Amino acid sequence: MENTGQNQEIVIGGRLKHARLNRKLSLRQLAEKVGCTESFLSKVENNKVRPSLPMIHKIAVNLGISVARLFSEETDAGGVVTVMREGQRQTLRTEHQRAGNGVALETLLPNNLCTLLEANIHHIPVGNSSQGYLEHQGEEMGYVLEGELELTVDQQKTIVKKGDSFFFLSHLPHGYRNIGSVDARVLWVNTPQSF
Repeated sequence: MENTGQNQEIVIGGRLKHARLNRKLSLRQLAEKVGCTESFLSKVENNKVRPSLPMIHKIAVNLGISVARLFSEETDAGGVVTVMREGQRQTLRTEHQRAGNGVALETLLPNNLCTLLEANIHHIPVGNSSQGYLEHQGEEMGYVLEGELELTVDQQKTIVKKGDSFFFLSHLPHGYRNIGSVDARVLWVNTPQSF
């Protein structure tokens, strides 16, 4: 992969369509399972819209894949240590319903090599959020690199700021919102890979 100095953005539409076709599901069947319209799913598959994090998660779960699989790329795994260089990591972007620029997840681990652990840097613009709540099996921890978030886990709201770390069980409904005055960056780790 060429180093352009910028993260490589993941375009997930084709990967989702491929997974849907492998499961022999029509757009209508998948739309009913995830609670959206056929038109919306078609736009996602054609990369005309970027779904929210909860919607990406719902689609992936109903297709029997993890969101981490959407990051899968060939990596240079020559040896016992795999390095993912700054500016060369894959980034999955979502679109905020009102602002247009949503949350971005920058992958830190090669998903084709790692099966138990998932790690990303969440880039959350001011005023943006996870746009809903996620629930899945596992455990999660985060470390706020920059900014300030309101983290909600099982209806309990907690403010976390630069330098704070947090932990919670993933089966509890969880989401976040950037309530600060600067874009937030959070190192987010969960196990097993589920998002």
